Amino acid sequence: MWTLSGFSDEISPDLQEQASLLGELGLSYLEFRSAWGTNVLDLDDEQLTRAKDLLDNHGLRVSSIGSPIGKIFLDEDFEVHLARARHAVDVAHRFDAPYIRIFSFFMRPGTDPDDARDEVLRRMRALADVAERGGVVLLHENEKEIYGDIPRRCVDVLESVGSPNLRAAWDAANFVQVGVRPFTEGYAALRPYLEYVQIKDAHLVDGEVCAAGRGDGEVAETVRALREDGFDGFFSLEPHLSQTHSLGGFSGPELFTEAWQAFTALLKEEGIEHR
Repeated sequence: MWTLSGFSDEISPDLQEQASLLGELGLSYLEFRSAWGTNVLDLDDEQLTRAKDLLDNHGLRVSSIGSPIGKIFLDEDFEVHLARARHAVDVAHRFDAPYIRIFSFFMRPGTDPDDARDEVLRRMRALADVAERGGVVLLHENEKEIYGDIPRRCVDVLESVGSPNLRAAWDAANFVQVGVRPFTEGYAALRPYLEYVQIKDAHLVDGEVCAAGRGDGEVAETVRALREDGFDGFFSLEPHLSQTHSLGGFSGPELFTEAWQAFTALLKEEGIEHR
């Protein structure tokens, strides 16, 4: 059975409000990206304790730490960032989260990503080493304007690093926004590495984000293929239906609910059970 999760900070900056709506929708997992307007990796010890207690009281578990690791430029200090990755592992352990979402580094305007390949792979290998030592799995998200923004370079990262602790998080909307038809052009190549699915959709014509199944993200085709090949994992709602920015997005309670309704309706239409 597939398990639904979601970037609950798209509901509200307040963790209590996030947890309340997740409970109303019947979700038992969240992707923990921020609380009280602060990124999860910047919460202090007291705030982390408060967050863990609150989630426990609501019967909520963390599917993944929605970290910003890898969302820096290649000319920025990597050693400081590597220390932040080690902190992310500690936070994942604290919340019993098996996954940490990461990225493969922003490219400066005018940079050919293929020219940056060696440095990207060096850094991704170092991050994988941190994950291996920490016993967690890193999920590489195909974000816009990073090295791994298109299927070919996503596969290059995953294949070249070759670590069981570095896997793929599939984001259909992000592929659409770089001109890729996700299922048609990326699924077969990425499926061997695909372990986690982020749910949002977008239109090819202008990149505008929309609810799942209402754009060009080929969500239904992807869902059918995952069912047929026995996928068993998380589907994490990341609607971005109101605001989008470099570190995430926002939807609000009503639009987050709309995104949940759109995706669960799609699953029902396909005869797929979820929890």
